[in-house]
This record gives sequence, structure tokens and C-alpha cells, in this order.
Amino acid sequence: MMGRSPFARAGGFRPENLGPSALALIRNLCFTFFVLGVLIFTIIAATYEPEDPLFHPSTKITTFLTSKSNATFKSDDTVVKTGENFLAPNQTEIGNFISMTDVVNLSEGDNSITQNSEAESASCEGPIDCRDPEVFHLMMRATIEKFKDIHFYRFGKPVQGSDGNSCDMAWRFRPKEGKTASFYKDYRRFSILKSENCTLSVGDIGEYHTGVNARKRKKKAGFDKQGKTEAGFDKQGKTEVNSLPVVGEVVNDTLPVVESEGSFSHGKYLIYSGGGDRCKSMNHYLWSFLCALGEAQYLNRTLVMELTLCLSSIYTSSNQDEEGKDFRFYFDFEHLRESASVLDAKQFWTDWEKWQKKDGLGMHLVEDYRVTPMKLNDVKDTLIMRKFGSVEPDNYWYRVCEGETESVVQRPWHLVWKSRRLMDIVSAIASKLNWDYDSVHIERGVKAQNKELWPNLDADTSPSALLSTLPNKIEDGRNLYIATNEPDTSFFDPLKDKYTTHFLDEYKDLWDESSEWYFDTTRLNNGVPVEFDGYMRVSVDTEVFLRGKKQIETFNDLTKDCKDGINSCSTATS
Repeated sequence: MMGRSPFARAGGFRPENLGPSALALIRNLCFTFFVLGVLIFTIIAATYEPEDPLFHPSTKITTFLTSKSNATFKSDDTVVKTGENFLAPNQTEIGNFISMTDVVNLSEGDNSITQNSEAESASCEGPIDCRDPEVFHLMMRATIEKFKDIHFYRFGKPVQGSDGNSCDMAWRFRPKEGKTASFYKDYRRFSILKSENCTLSVGDIGEYHTGVNARKRKKKAGFDKQGKTEAGFDKQGKTEVNSLPVVGEVVNDTLPVVESEGSFSHGKYLIYSGGGDRCKSMNHYLWSFLCALGEAQYLNRTLVMELTLCLSSIYTSSNQDEEGKDFRFYFDFEHLRESASVLDAKQFWTDWEKWQKKDGLGMHLVEDYRVTPMKLNDVKDTLIMRKFGSVEPDNYWYRVCEGETESVVQRPWHLVWKSRRLMDIVSAIASKLNWDYDSVHIERGVKAQNKELWPNLDADTSPSALLSTLPNKIEDGRNLYIATNEPDTSFFDPLKDKYTTHFLDEYKDLWDESSEWYFDTTRLNNGVPVEFDGYMRVSVDTEVFLRGKKQIETFNDLTKDCKDGINSCSTATS
């Protein structure tokens, strides 16, 4: 016994047991690796947050829209990109503008001008007839001569101004070097002078939107290359550009109503209820809202939407979340209403209470975001209600559009545009600068104070550094619009030696108590004045910046620091 090898006692090492032992060992190792792999994958899945492609430069938006990446959203406090940011200008449409030659040819071919002039030659007394084609052509020529940095696409027929020596006229235009796919509408007051021999001339053209009598003229077919009508001069004829925003038109964002009990009872509706999206950033809100709108379109149902928002504290002067903000303060509800089937939640529940029991209308309740839209295709009930719980992030609306749903339900970005009231302020500022300015975005604030993440930003955006950097990019003497989060704009006073600087607060009259914006938003808010809040300010500031002829960015042009902090440049730009 003492002379036997100790290995002889282990029966597992007998020659006849070596095969089964090896297999068992391999099975145990494989199971161990499997458990470790699952554990690692779980940790990565739980902590991974892909960067939000909404905040990439515009050149990357197409890639984002066609990607099949994880739909998880990363919050940010920047201005949300909306449908018009993804639109590319139609070169055929924007190339077909009205030139001085077109107006001259129109004048030479209009026999009524000669007839009217002969009839009036006997007497030069009396008010100016704004309907006279000669007056119309004179005003068009004066407008094209004065505003050399914009292209005109339609002139409305002039109407009488404030007295017998003034006429109001409206026109549709775009800046010559415009990069955004939008049209704009302006209407101004013209003073018309008459000499002793009855010769007419334009004495003065008023400021932006002074020709209020020409504002509310209906959009009708105007002049095209085959002829002309009494409506005005329009080379595009009947081909209205309905697919593009027209900033400056009268906004009609009244709430839609269901015409009858029968219409309501035969409709199909989708509503999202509860969840953790409220009071988050505007980007988070839109990411979730577009998921709901996309599902409604996929299911061919009307989206019942809550028109009151909670504005996150990151945008408020009180630094507190603020309830009761109207969707229409920030987005173009008229475009949404005309392009998609939506209904205000208050109106819906009023109708539901009236007719639900009477007409036997059914409701299908869904309380798990993992129930995909594809599984709801065959639901016959009048209403599908998605009810979200209280546990974040599983109660975020956008979770519905993750996973396999992402390749089926597309977010309809083209349906949500920025508020045309805010965009009209943008147009007014650009018009005051005659659409002839350059712009620079200078980000300072907390980033400039954080030397660990942005070691060079404070120095690179100082006045002395800007005076060294900007002359290589922008010519001396130019109008320079500075979009910035620096609260004290006098910080940039040294730049006045080289440029005519402009800041957002120069134009406070566009949203003060006497402004059209103030009147309209107060009316929407049931008579309660609306604050021009932080989100509105940043939105307008950014859009004015984007309309500059040259645009200088902080992190692309002024500093080598990375937008998201040290060592993040490769990630942010990929």
C-alpha cells in the first residue's frame, strides 16, 4: 500500500476515465466563459449611452436619419433641430427669382400703363392710385434696387397705405446666400412722390413689416411666364412652395375640432399617458413626441396630444421647472395640424365623455413599452392608450421606438417646424441688418470657467484673442452678429474697433409689450403675458447666427478645445 502512487487513488485519472473527465472540464470552462460574457454584456448594455446624433453638424444629419443604431437618447440643453433643418433648398425653385429685367419686360408689355398715364396727364392732383400698374412696377424696381442681398420670388399687388401718398406692398424672398430651405415674407410702406409733371418716384421704403395693409392678402396665383393676373407678380405661377416654411405669413394655429359625433365615433386614436418625459430638455421632449407621432402614423390613427408643456429649469429665469407652456410658443402647430392628424387632448376627452358610452367606443390599454406598434396593427378599438409608469428610464416615451420598432416606425421630422412667430423675430433681426452680416458663435459660461475640461476656451474667446483670430476670417468693418451665452456683452466692446457688433438684446422691441409676438402669445395664453424664456432666446440667437454670410463657430474655428471636454474631439466629430 505504501509503495503505490498517490495518483492511483484518484479514480478519475484511470485511463478508462480520461475521456469523460476531459469533456466535463471543457463543459465547465465553456459555461464559465458564457457566464462571464453575459455579465460583461449586461454591464455594457446598462451603462452605454450613444451620443445623440441630433447635435452633430448638419453634414451628419443624413447619416443619422438613415442609421439603424440604438435609439436611446442622450439629453442636452442645446436648441433642438426640427424638420426645416433637414430640408435642402430646391435649386429649381430658388433659382427662379424675379430680376430687374423681368420687371422691365413686364412694364414694356403692359399697355395699361400708357393708357393710364395719358388719362392722368391732364391733372396731377388727387391721391396716388396704388392699383395703377405704373405704381406697382415703380415699387418693384425700387425694392430690387434697394435690397441687393436678397432674391424676390413674388410681389403682391400694392394697396393703399396710411394716406394718399403711401402704398403698402408685400413680397416673398430669400437671402441670396441663404443656406436654409425657407422663404420669407415682408410687407413695407412706400412713400410715393409726384413731381409737377406727374412723374412718380419712391421717396422712402419703411422698415420691416411696416406695410400692414398688405399683410393679409390671400395667396393666389400671380404672374407667371404665360401671363399675369390682378394678384401680383409671381414667376412661379400656380406652383406654390408648400413644402417649405414661409416666415412672415399670418399664423393660424387654432386648435382642430371634430366636426360631428359621427366623425368622432368613426375615428381611430392613439394617446400616450404619463411617463417620465415631462420637464426634461426640449430635445428629450421632441425625441419622445416624434416617436408617438410616428407610431400614430404607422397605425393610421389620430394622435391625441397634450398641448401644454413643462419647460425644464435649464431654460427658465427662475431656475425651476415651469408648467403650462403652450406647444405653439415653440413649434409651428399650423404646419403640424395641416400635415398630420392630431387632436388636442382636452378637446378629445370632452368628446369622449359625450359619446363613448352612447356609441360603445372601446379602449385598448397598453402598459408595457415592449408591446411593439406592429402588435397593435389589428386592434379594432377606437382608442389605444399607452400608459407609462413611474420608473425611469423605462417610462420614457421614446422607448417604444427602440429595438425592432426603430426600423419600422420612422420619426416624421418633416412635420415639426420651429414656431413661425419666433422665426419672424429672426427674419426681423436679419432684415434690420439687410441680410448682409457675418456671425460668430462664442460659447463661454461654465465651460470657460472649467479649466480641467476646457483648458484653453477662456483665453481663446477673450477679446484680445478674438481680435487676433477674427481678422483672418472676417473683413474689417463688417456687421458682426455675436451669438453668445456671455451675459455681459460689454465684454466684447474691444471688437467695436474693427466691426459693427450686434447682440440679441439690441432687438428687445421685437418681443416687448408693444410687439406682435407679445400680443399673439398673450392671446394664446388666455390673456396672461408670456416670458421670452431662455429656450426662445437661444433658439432665436442660433437661427440669426445661422443666417450670417460667414459663420464662425467656437469649437471649430476659435479654440482647439473639444466641445464636450478634453479628449472628446474624436468622439464628437465622428
